[in-house]
Amino acid sequence: MSLNRKICVVTGTRAEYGLLSPLMSLLKQDSKIDLQLVVTGSHLSAQHGSTIKFIEQDGFVADALVDLKLKDDSVVSVAHALGRATSQIADAFTNLKPDLVVVLGDRYEILGAVQAALILGIPIAHIHGGEVTTGAFDDSIRHAITKMSNLHFCAAEEYQRRLIQLGESPQTVFNVGALGIDILLNLAQITRDELASTVGIALGSPLLLVTVHPTTRSDMSIPEEVDELLSAVEHFAESTIIFTGVNADPGYSHINNAIQKFVAADPLRRVVHDSLGQKNYLNLMRVADVVIGNSSSGIIEAPVLRVPTVNIGTRQDGRLRADSIIDCKFRRNEIRTAIETALSPAFKSRCLKTKSKYGSGNTAQVIADTLKTTKLTTQKIFVDTI
Repeated sequence: MSLNRKICVVTGTRAEYGLLSPLMSLLKQDSKIDLQLVVTGSHLSAQHGSTIKFIEQDGFVADALVDLKLKDDSVVSVAHALGRATSQIADAFTNLKPDLVVVLGDRYEILGAVQAALILGIPIAHIHGGEVTTGAFDDSIRHAITKMSNLHFCAAEEYQRRLIQLGESPQTVFNVGALGIDILLNLAQITRDELASTVGIALGSPLLLVTVHPTTRSDMSIPEEVDELLSAVEHFAESTIIFTGVNADPGYSHINNAIQKFVAADPLRRVVHDSLGQKNYLNLMRVADVVIGNSSSGIIEAPVLRVPTVNIGTRQDGRLRADSIIDCKFRRNEIRTAIETALSPAFKSRCLKTKSKYGSGNTAQVIADTLKTTKLTTQKIFVDTI
């Protein structure tokens, strides 16, 4: 019987896996660690690109596949999927018997995994806790995961303080920076011509990279938001516009359908990909003239590449901002003005001086070392700060 520490990583989306992959590689290579992997969520959805293929291409093997059988993008379907995640991941943990479960972020699939681990008495390590995103129900999920977790790896000092404010023991809360910074510092560059071949259209200039997800807490409806966005970017008729896939939150189908129709109107300059893979996506970000939408990648990764970000709406409200980010509402005139500003020589010059708010690298190694050496326990004491 192995005496190695069995560490089980749970992943449910392409974006979260991309961040976890360098940490998983370190754990896999460590002779004192038995890496286990549970794959769920949109990784197993053809509509979202069946992104388990990227996991397999990287040489990882899933120890358990948990299909949430999401019937549609209604809130009730997502609620049912959360129940299935809890139940079926509990079965996976029972079979795998991990010593520790590692999760990242704030997705409902991850909440299901954490609920299962909590009841089964398995210690939980949570990455990217303490952040605030008031425009999405993910905000509440993230804090709920914090209160069920035993080890915490934060991306900034402010987030570390917030977790301690939530009553977590300071000895369990580590400020390690963002895993995305590690990835960018080690990014193998792809040429513009190679990227054009991958996405299927010529990469003219200006190049707009657009990622928009449902805002699950907003005064505007999802159809209104996507209509305002597409009306704004349509103004930049000579631009190359690349859309990345929409995540599996309630309301994603309307966004996806609207983008598909928009792309079809000008297929020589516009394209959409359900999933580009991390390497392609980050290289497109590297050569883009502006990143547009409401994804966390525009907040955390784009500033490291010194690429301007137009962040739209409230989905990322509360995250730390670099100087390269322009915030605006889902109003076509505001979005258009923000894009024009981002494309201006003066703003591009400003972006060259941008500094990351999320650390400077080596995050994966620090997390791996801590996971390997820290004494594991499910015992928690609420620590009062006042």
